[in-house]
Amino acid sequence: MIDINDSRIEFALSAVRQAASLAGDIQQELVSEALTKDDRSPVTVADFTAQAIVGYLLEEKFPGAILVGEENADILRSQEEKKTLDQVTGYVSRVIPGVTPDQVCDYIDRGVDDPGDSYWTLDPIDGTKGFLRGAQYACALAYVEGDRVQLGLLGCPNLTPDLREEIWGKGSLLVAKRGAGSWIMELRDTPKINGFIQLSVSTRSDPEEARLMRSFESGHTNISQVDQFQNELGGQADPVRMDSQVKYALLAGGKGEIYLRLLSPSRKEYREKIWDQVAGSVIVEEAGGKVTDLDGNPLDFSQGRTLKNNRGICATNGLLHIEALEALRVINA
Repeated sequence: MIDINDSRIEFALSAVRQAASLAGDIQQELVSEALTKDDRSPVTVADFTAQAIVGYLLEEKFPGAILVGEENADILRSQEEKKTLDQVTGYVSRVIPGVTPDQVCDYIDRGVDDPGDSYWTLDPIDGTKGFLRGAQYACALAYVEGDRVQLGLLGCPNLTPDLREEIWGKGSLLVAKRGAGSWIMELRDTPKINGFIQLSVSTRSDPEEARLMRSFESGHTNISQVDQFQNELGGQADPVRMDSQVKYALLAGGKGEIYLRLLSPSRKEYREKIWDQVAGSVIVEEAGGKVTDLDGNPLDFSQGRTLKNNRGICATNGLLHIEALEALRVINA
């Protein structure tokens, strides 16, 4: 069971719950059908707002703790982005009454640290295109010691605790602590001991029944090799298409069996950012699954802001991991 009185867990639950809930409000209020295709302003506002809130709460709870975040406030300090900064400040003030634009920028810049021996890492809005489509995205926060993830959380405003898509519903909050399992509750509820449901991966072990988690976003993966992989594995089940680290949530809850991050043909040297994988990986592992790179190596979170010692991601329910790695070897992913 998750100890909600543990100081790190207590902070992380509060931070992700508030940041993800406010991101949900921003999506509901700013994303509309009238949004032009190249207008990223709603997700920009949500990114900066969520990181400011987590930065503020971390400094309040653990002054001086390292935070490795995706964003920095340089662009917000420019005159051209004053309107955006004003919007961000308005949303942040819902959590921090009386906050000033300068303070907002400072809270965002709590995330410019480089990883140390122990650190927090944040992806304030994971799943940009899902956010802008009015679909799935996640706020992802994790705590790392050495190269080992100790704590991971996902705030998913458009996913129910029984892992169904519900746009602008109550949302879900997932948390995993190393050695204590993976758990889920309603996002906007106050955490309480009996409010969590434990997650377990699927028990499917037949490759033909394996459901492959696939993204709507294809920029960092190799679509043709995903198809080759499924053919080599012999999978017959329909894929599960989902944005962001929400795929990890579904994998941890038994709604799919395999999730891959292959290398795009045009970006063979690409290495995953730590904040894109760290929270989801421990949630899957603590639910009974397995997460490695494409070569079967453990993910090494001690190498800075990227997984520079790892190629891509292979996450499974554990029962199909050997078969998945063998299929990857055959297609030379």
